[in-house]
Amino acid sequence: MKIWVNGCFDVLHRGHFELFKYAKSLGNELVVGIDTDFKVSQDKGTDRPYNNLQDRMFALQSIKYIDKVISFNSRKELESLISLYSPDILLVGSDWRGGDIVGKQFAREVCFFERIAQYSTTNILTNERK
Repeated sequence: MKIWVNGCFDVLHRGHFELFKYAKSLGNELVVGIDTDFKVSQDKGTDRPYNNLQDRMFALQSIKYIDKVISFNSRKELESLISLYSPDILLVGSDWRGGDIVGKQFAREVCFFERIAQYSTTNILTNERK
């Protein structure tokens, strides 16, 4: 079974690793889509990303649970990639319940991962800058 997860994965923390570990437990192939630097800046503000795309991709490719990492620059491109890979499961954070989930029509099933509250890239970066 193919599993798809996507995000910016700017500063990796335990919550991300738990997500990848759980995602891999659902199937035999985990594909991770990652926002380009342009898209992260557009979505999160001009002070992001903290780590550039090349470094973020390298970090993700180094994680044993992840089989493939693909970058995308827009919602349309993300939708096309999910369509191309036709995952059995599209795994998204629980904060997206009831939200606009990109590519859900191309996955057999959408599952939610309960976020681990104390882990947040925004919190990490906010605390670092204090």
